[in-house]
Amino acid sequence: MVAGVENAMEIDGPDHAGRERSLTVRLFGPVTVLRNGIAVQLPASRKVRALFAYLTLAPSPVRRTQLCDLLWDIPDDPRGELRWSLSKLRGVIDEPGKQRVYSNADAIGLNLADCFVDALEIAGAAEQGIGTLSSGRQRMLSRMVCGDFLEGIEIDRNPLFNGWLIAQRRRFRGCHVALLEQLARNAGDEAAFEYLEQWLQLAPFDPHAHQLLLTALARHGRIEEGETHLKATVRQFEEEGLDGSAIRAAWRSARAQATSLHATFETVPAGSEIHERQMPVAASRRASIAVMPFADQSADTTVRGGAADALAHDVITRLAQLRSLFVIAQGTVFALHDRRIGAEEAGRMLNVDYVVSGSVRRRGKQLAVSVELAQTRSARIVWAQLFNYEPSDAFVVLDEIGNRIVASIASEIEAIERNLAILKPPSSLDAWEAHHRGLWHMYRFDKTENERARQFFETAVNLDPTFARAYAGLSFTHFQNAFQGWKKREPEIERAYAAAGQSVMVDDRDPAAHWAMGRALWLRDRHAQSVIELEQAIDLSPNFALAHYTLAFIHSQAGDPATAISASDFSRHLSPFDPLLFGMLGARAMALVRLERFEEAAGWAVKAAARPNAHAHIMAIAAYSLALAGALPEAHAHAAAIRKMIPQYGLADFLGAFRFDALGAALFRKGAQLIGMA
Repeated sequence: MVAGVENAMEIDGPDHAGRERSLTVRLFGPVTVLRNGIAVQLPASRKVRALFAYLTLAPSPVRRTQLCDLLWDIPDDPRGELRWSLSKLRGVIDEPGKQRVYSNADAIGLNLADCFVDALEIAGAAEQGIGTLSSGRQRMLSRMVCGDFLEGIEIDRNPLFNGWLIAQRRRFRGCHVALLEQLARNAGDEAAFEYLEQWLQLAPFDPHAHQLLLTALARHGRIEEGETHLKATVRQFEEEGLDGSAIRAAWRSARAQATSLHATFETVPAGSEIHERQMPVAASRRASIAVMPFADQSADTTVRGGAADALAHDVITRLAQLRSLFVIAQGTVFALHDRRIGAEEAGRMLNVDYVVSGSVRRRGKQLAVSVELAQTRSARIVWAQLFNYEPSDAFVVLDEIGNRIVASIASEIEAIERNLAILKPPSSLDAWEAHHRGLWHMYRFDKTENERARQFFETAVNLDPTFARAYAGLSFTHFQNAFQGWKKREPEIERAYAAAGQSVMVDDRDPAAHWAMGRALWLRDRHAQSVIELEQAIDLSPNFALAHYTLAFIHSQAGDPATAISASDFSRHLSPFDPLLFGMLGARAMALVRLERFEEAAGWAVKAAARPNAHAHIMAIAAYSLALAGALPEAHAHAAAIRKMIPQYGLADFLGAFRFDALGAALFRKGAQLIGMA
């Protein structure tokens, strides 16, 4: 990493919140521990320092067996080696009356709450969001990075530790680049040049850095210098097989604006939008993602084609099938991996919004898969998961893990994009952002919010008439109007069907299009055709949780209740925090009522009613199920909650919204009669 330009000693003493720290730990550059500003002598053993760093960054205590495997897989007595190393470590960081090295059953942890640790400060900033920090805090964090993470701590014949070390160095390099990017974008030009130079040393193939540098050079009239940089950069990109056309276009744009920019440069405050002139965004933009090959920590890393590669290939394929993201092709990411380019650097080279990385490890019958989803430009890990299995059939387990990974990634990205879109002025949204702004309002499940969602979806399809997902969202708003009784039912049914038809027409390979059509056909009482469309959505993308849920919704009323229960469970397995989770739970409850398993139904229905944004129909499922289960006080309480939401709500509203068969209608009618809602 590039050393900061100011004295790293400035980080010692109180932290940015003014709290006194008894120990200062530096993990960038040579490992250093200072007590009251005086360096503590560390053991000569690299393994002790490696153990210290690993435990420092571990989010929870680490099992002794795991630590032995990490650092002492060869010696006859790895536990003895670990005990010796821990005793040395205690001598460094423990103090009278303060035991920082502790054991929890068979696990070891460190209590460094009162210590200043540079790596933890940077990791915490990345988690918080580097862009949310003050410029002063960003500068301080950048100055902390005064060398490589754990400089000189590589350990011979320890591939597991060295693999972890490489991953951490890449992670912190990504954080440092994100800090430098923020500083370069928000500083005045003279200071920005310094940050840009450091940024380009760390990420020489990041097109954003080159574009900002060329823009600044043009604004200062340094045209010859810009031409020289452009030629060298494009040649460098082409030698690496990368496209330099966007950098050429940025330079042309910067030169064209040079005169006017130079004339106004002195009057523009630092950090204003004039410091970044990016190319226009296409209306059909989608969020982009690169899935890097997973590291195989249990096999010879020179041999390709094992479980790690198979899982990465599966995730890439399934994400592409969702058709909601721009997914970088397998050949490209595998080629970058072969050149030992890490996920963070690859994400910047490919100019994608998100990057996925992970590892696979076998130990006996145990299969452990670790996965992370990070935002490329902020280096923030937005989702991480560890899967542990003892597979009887490795292919089945990998398939299940692939399902979970893809559904979780899609859900997390959708949530992030919704939250980003809500922060932007409506007039500035492109089609992708307008679509996600519509989703944000749609998931409020309120009449007024639904109307706002409809307007944003219409904006999205006007900006991009080929955007299938926006038509699917528009169809959903009309579905809601009909299902909730917010507008006249028949016209809204036809509008839902028409928008779904447009979605299928523009992209019949998008599972969301067939999902929308399935819901619209259900509104039209075409049960069999609805099921066919939903099964088509699942065939196109087995990980599309909403299709599984809607299949459960339809079968819970008039189809096979056992199929409904299975589909509901699978949808929740794929998307356990879905905005429509109340519907998944409610569908299961309705299926259980039809099976006359009333107590079970009531339990699931109560869970559904407790979810945020659960609407009156969901509350009614709970009230009627509780009544059928004999829990009349609880049923009356839910009935009172419904009347508070909609004073005139009754059984006719409930049965009019759903499509129950004769048995289901009779059972729910009986439940309503028991609490006076018939």
